Amino acid sequence: MTLDATDKKLLFLLQSDSKKTTKELSLKLNLSVTAVYERIKKLEREGIIDKYVVLINRLKVEKGFVVFCHLKLIQHTKEFLTKFETEVVKLKEVLECHHVSGDYDYILKIVVKDMEAYREFLVTKLTTLEHIGSTHSTFMISEVKNTTVITI
Repeated sequence: MTLDATDKKLLFLLQSDSKKTTKELSLKLNLSVTAVYERIKKLEREGIIDKYVVLINRLKVEKGFVVFCHLKLIQHTKEFLTKFETEVVKLKEVLECHHVSGDYDYILKIVVKDMEAYREFLVTKLTTLEHIGSTHSTFMISEVKNTTVITI
């Protein structure tokens, strides 16, 4: 699907605040409410709009301690990768898990209450997963940029 300038602006507006009504969007885009509604439905059908979510302030729910954990598996067989990936997606503390190239096999973004909670998570959950060779943890000092908006 080819996106025109209006689609791109609509996607930007929805990424900035998906709770805007079609009427509010129509005023910003100089389109009718029906035209905006139809464009949104088309973007959803085409899979460009994947889903709608609520973003939570981590600090308000005591999940302000952010850790980036670099992880190596003991072997790179399909069986080991599949087993690890199946298990890591079950860990609620892990927000993101990326299979990467370089010195490590995976990078995990983990959120917990504090250092003590991270230690508990590391000892009782993460390192109990099979096939983990080593981990290297990096702790966030401050968040410089965090956005969910993809510029098109």
